[in-house]
Amino acid sequence: MSGHLQQSLTQVIESGDKCFVPYIMAGDGGLDKLIPQLEFMQSAGATMIEIGIPFSDPAADGPVIQEAGMRALQAGTTIQGILKALENVRQTVTIPLLFMTYLNPILSVGLEQFAQTCKKIGIDGCIIPDVPLEEEQEIKPTLQQYDLAFIRLASITSPPERLKQLASGAEGFIYAVTVKGVTGIRNEFSTDPSRYVDLLKQMSDVPVLAGFGISTPEHVRQMSQVCDGTIVGSQIIQHLQNGEQHLIKELIQAAKRSLSHE
Repeated sequence: MSGHLQQSLTQVIESGDKCFVPYIMAGDGGLDKLIPQLEFMQSAGATMIEIGIPFSDPAADGPVIQEAGMRALQAGTTIQGILKALENVRQTVTIPLLFMTYLNPILSVGLEQFAQTCKKIGIDGCIIPDVPLEEEQEIKPTLQQYDLAFIRLASITSPPERLKQLASGAEGFIYAVTVKGVTGIRNEFSTDPSRYVDLLKQMSDVPVLAGFGISTPEHVRQMSQVCDGTIVGSQIIQHLQNGEQHLIKELIQAAKRSLSHE
């Protein structure tokens, strides 16, 4: 498992700040934008970055990310193209990088080939929403062989016994899904996720990061009180679309001004 990922998370948490992980869709607006976007997120203070691989049937994605994926696919983006575009990413981007993808794009390259290429270009781990706990042994050993963390997702609707299973042997961090349903911009949470996130934290040996539905600096501050960091996707994509880089910086700064050191 990626020591780079573990070290970066620990460093931020021990400093008293909270982790902030922006999600971007590779190829949205053209693959030539990918490296500059990663460099911008790094300079704005992101802890690490999730890179989405566009897929035609994204079961966990809400409308904003789905539309970004469709724009990327229409621009001719492929997983092979993304891997090629990231060949020299480590010349300028030093923070951890994760792929958020579904299983089919990986299988289209071949699991071994994908993992080998990820290792070569410096990817630290993968989030694969359509691979449940019961099926992860099909791919996890290959990822581990190439030092790639397999990041597990936990759902707010999961019973405590399930959360315990997910926390046991988790790598990198646990992705705590804070809403029922798909990703997307929301004004408020229909169910308070605090109790569930707190329970996960008690069970887990790795950091717990919250994602799905986190859309404002206030959400970031709110969730930062109960977890180790936040993941923001739809709102980041929206801000990139609108050229609102200053608002992305505000989201990232909200993690650094969390109540942990106020």
